[in-house]
Amino acid sequence: MKIWHISDSHTYHKLLTIHENIDIVIFSGDCSNPRDPYNNEPEVRNFIQWFKELPIEHKIFVAGNHDTSIEKGLVKKIDFSGYNIHYLENDYIDIDGIKIFGSPTQPTFGYDWAFQKKREKLDKHWSKVDDDVDIFIVHGPPKGILDLSYDRNHKLEYCGCNALKRHILHRIKPKFCLFGHIHNCDDIINAGVLKLSDYPTVFSNGSVVTDGKFGKLSSNGNILEIKI
Repeated sequence: MKIWHISDSHTYHKLLTIHENIDIVIFSGDCSNPRDPYNNEPEVRNFIQWFKELPIEHKIFVAGNHDTSIEKGLVKKIDFSGYNIHYLENDYIDIDGIKIFGSPTQPTFGYDWAFQKKREKLDKHWSKVDDDVDIFIVHGPPKGILDLSYDRNHKLEYCGCNALKRHILHRIKPKFCLFGHIHNCDDIINAGVLKLSDYPTVFSNGSVVTDGKFGKLSSNGNILEIKI
């Protein structure tokens, strides 16, 4: 089964090249931009209209910190499911025997955005996830894995979630962990796929834009394959 993983299009989804022979397309957050949920809502609905038309049988959407209209309930789960899009918010779906979990939750980073929790509360959050998940979708990355960026003082920082990393590597051990949130920036490339030695999980950062250079894409997402 072939998967197309994309994330962080920030309204530039129509620039993506649509792959052929894809079984599942997974979007892991930030289809929109504005923090104000009322200004955000039209951008999310525009994305849904594009996403529903993709010639791919299974479509999965997980929200991101910029998708504020979803967190505030202006865009609801039924707005996705009405178009046969699976919206996952801390829940599961089974596709042909593949167990998939999706969560928009990520650690507070910078400003107060959507679906964020304090880092000290995240271990409890991830501990509720079943340990037999095959594909784990989340908006923010595990700490130290395709998550290097600059803080407000322009110093390098690994921005991901340490609690998430512990649960992924040592308990859940899914076949894939898919995320975005931390884009390419300046001379740093985060978009792509990473396999750590001695661990079974393949990590995918599906972000398609570069910080400070929105308006063109730096990636077309990642193609993954899972056996059923």
